[in-house]
Amino acid sequence: MGFMANNDVFVPTLTLADGSEIPQIGLGTWMLHGDDAYRVVRAALEMGYRHIDTATLYDNEVEVGRAIADAIRAGEVTREELFITSKVWNDDQGREKAQKAFQTSLTLLGLDYLDLYLVHWPCPQRGLYNETFEAIATIQGLGQVQSIGVANFYEEVMEDLVSATGIVPAVNQVELHPGFSQAPLRALHERLGIVTTAWAPLARGDVLNHSVITGIAQEHGVNPAAVVLRWLVQSGLVAIPKTAHRQRLLENLNVNKLTLSIDEVSSLTAMDHGGGSGRLYTDPRNFPV
Repeated sequence: MGFMANNDVFVPTLTLADGSEIPQIGLGTWMLHGDDAYRVVRAALEMGYRHIDTATLYDNEVEVGRAIADAIRAGEVTREELFITSKVWNDDQGREKAQKAFQTSLTLLGLDYLDLYLVHWPCPQRGLYNETFEAIATIQGLGQVQSIGVANFYEEVMEDLVSATGIVPAVNQVELHPGFSQAPLRALHERLGIVTTAWAPLARGDVLNHSVITGIAQEHGVNPAAVVLRWLVQSGLVAIPKTAHRQRLLENLNVNKLTLSIDEVSSLTAMDHGGGSGRLYTDPRNFPV
């Protein structure tokens, strides 16, 4: 499955357990603020991006929403073609707070509904992730969000969540890149029918000079980032790379023009066992302290 954007860019999609289609390449907006956030999202939509990822924490929902509204007003896209994600922050965990946080995000974005809403971190020390997830499931039942999921959930809390609530998240958005492919967690996701979304898919650029990646890039005549993103797509994952550069925006969107061999995919996955960077950000078992 996939969709053809109006500039002839084809973006593959995956079908979530609830039947929704999620584009495998989206735009991450962490650390994009103010005019930069508006400019980048607006450019991305014009190029053909249809999957935009934001969060309460990012403090850019107003700008993201304004870019979406302007793109729709310009006739470049319809709301139905878009897949918009936001997330409830740790301070808003709990039944009532989470529901209020969702309504605030919806208002800031200027939207009638979201395509995906996530519990941003499990925060196991607070013990509220099950209650919070049930709260957004209630919102889903009211029709204001199409799909619900989590982010940064590891195996133990994921299994506890499903056991306690009886609801399987459609998505788990986690740090994932060459050298840290999260194989055990992805195996759990596959068993439960959860789609894995990779944040920091390019590992802050740390992996782009690795000989395995540069060698494949040279073989295909593409840039190293395209190799990494194509590896994620062919592995059945979603990726939300963030960039503020117009040329990189376009390059990241065009991964469908590249196909990796089975051996090339395996060599990238094998970076977990040597040469990869490993986890770059805080382990969710220990966040927040």
